[in-house]
Amino acid sequence: MAACTTANRRGELLFAAQNDLMSNWQNQEVSTGTTIMAVEFDGGVVIGADSRTTTGAYIANRVTDKLTPIHDRIFCCRSGSAADTQAIADAVTYQLNFHSIELDEPPLVQTAANLFKHMCYRYREELMAGIIVAGWDKRKGGQVYTVPMGGMLVRQPVSVGGSGSSYIYGFVDSNYRSGMTKEECLRFTAEALALAMERDGSSGGVVRLAAITEAGLERRVILGNELPKFSAA
Repeated sequence: MAACTTANRRGELLFAAQNDLMSNWQNQEVSTGTTIMAVEFDGGVVIGADSRTTTGAYIANRVTDKLTPIHDRIFCCRSGSAADTQAIADAVTYQLNFHSIELDEPPLVQTAANLFKHMCYRYREELMAGIIVAGWDKRKGGQVYTVPMGGMLVRQPVSVGGSGSSYIYGFVDSNYRSGMTKEECLRFTAEALALAMERDGSSGGVVRLAAITEAGLERRVILGNELPKFSAA
């Protein structure tokens, strides 16, 4: 009888623990815990990101597109809260389209980056958003701007962000060099993202890449079984 009571008690505890786990991830904010990256090259930029969206420990979406178009030749890579980053990207796209109509010409990449900066800084207490803005314009060519949480703005030749970025800073520092071609930047970005996806539990899925030049946009997808390998396994 005692053994039966103990077994029943264990079952009740297990059921309660499972319910707690379910309620925990259901109440977690949907987050693009992620790895994002952008690299400048002569004539344009390359951007890339993984495709995993998480809700706590639960994978809510395996094939998210985190490369968000802001204008014809301006994109942003999003990390942080999915809802926050989507709302900011939508607001900046709206403002930038009006700005472009007033100018009667395509907007500058730096203008888009400043719009992100102002919004992220103004609502820094309410939002959780890390953004990389990248694109091409006729004035400065290919440009990469980093807008981390808090609303700072800095232009960098190469930028990484998201939860997986901490695993690849050494790889990026040792393998980046100025003067790389578009294909070299695409390979460099794919390798860095694949390495982060091996180590970071919040990064995964496929690698989405895009090259932005004066000629337009070129997009690629590298499936999980086609990613560069860094271990014998």
